[in-house]
Amino acid sequence: MEIERKFLVKYVPDNISEYVHHEVSQGYIYTSPVIRIRRSDDRFYLTVKSDGILKREEFEIDITEEAFKDLSLKCEGNIISKTRYKIPLEDGLTAELDVFHGAFEGLMYVEVEFPTEEAANSFIAPDYFGRDVTESEGYQNSALSAMDKDEIRRFLEDVIVNK
Repeated sequence: MEIERKFLVKYVPDNISEYVHHEVSQGYIYTSPVIRIRRSDDRFYLTVKSDGILKREEFEIDITEEAFKDLSLKCEGNIISKTRYKIPLEDGLTAELDVFHGAFEGLMYVEVEFPTEEAANSFIAPDYFGRDVTESEGYQNSALSAMDKDEIRRFLEDVIVNK
């Protein structure tokens, strides 16, 4: 079970380069339910997520690089590329700050996974976290994958104005 909140990012912490980070590329074979392939550095995997926003089932299996390449031909829409920084927070939580590249250059999200819904609902975000977009389906990566160039432009303009 994945319990996660997502926020826009007001600013990148000064010491961002000091944190563990990974280069990520992902595509979507299907978006409802989500069937996603992802490369994170040299790891390749397939993920299936149930419908839901704050809380949903998630199943993940490792795949080979060859399988990733084959499955990438089945992906629809945009391939998402980003650098993911893992920033430790209080209470043993980790903020995963995503800095997007390519068509989504300038977009930044930060996500935090929680052990319980109660922990998610009582979370107090650090100063660099912006607007909470957990409940906004349009901010899910699967939604980004389906956007055309004009939708991406309008989306990024909205994000910049409404951090």
